[in-house]
Amino acid sequence: MKKIITTTKAPAPIGPYNQAVLSGNTLYTSGQIAINPATGELVLDTIEAETKQVMENMKEVLATAEMTFENVVKTSIFISDMHNFSKINSVYAQYFDEATAPARETVEVANLPKFVNVEISMIAIK
Repeated sequence: MKKIITTTKAPAPIGPYNQAVLSGNTLYTSGQIAINPATGELVLDTIEAETKQVMENMKEVLATAEMTFENVVKTSIFISDMHNFSKINSVYAQYFDEATAPARETVEVANLPKFVNVEISMIAIK
């Protein structure tokens, strides 16, 4: 059985999907981009600010499922320019303990929704 996870503290979906789905003890999140949920505006000032907004959005989705970044076992990072990898990684690293960080892939893509620079999705287990 699946449970839909929804919070107003993260951006509403912009298509036919949900913020996250909990199946048993496993949470599957949709990708988050840097939309400020309070304003609906994209945060694109710097790649660091954009990545921080993505991670804060994800933090709220996890919290709604009664989880934290400690529960995350896998992340997928999609970026529009691999030259931004180190800047994105430095912000991302602030949310995880390196010793227990999740498995991850980072992939450069041609375009992302709303032509943002980074999108991140996660799988977490309770």
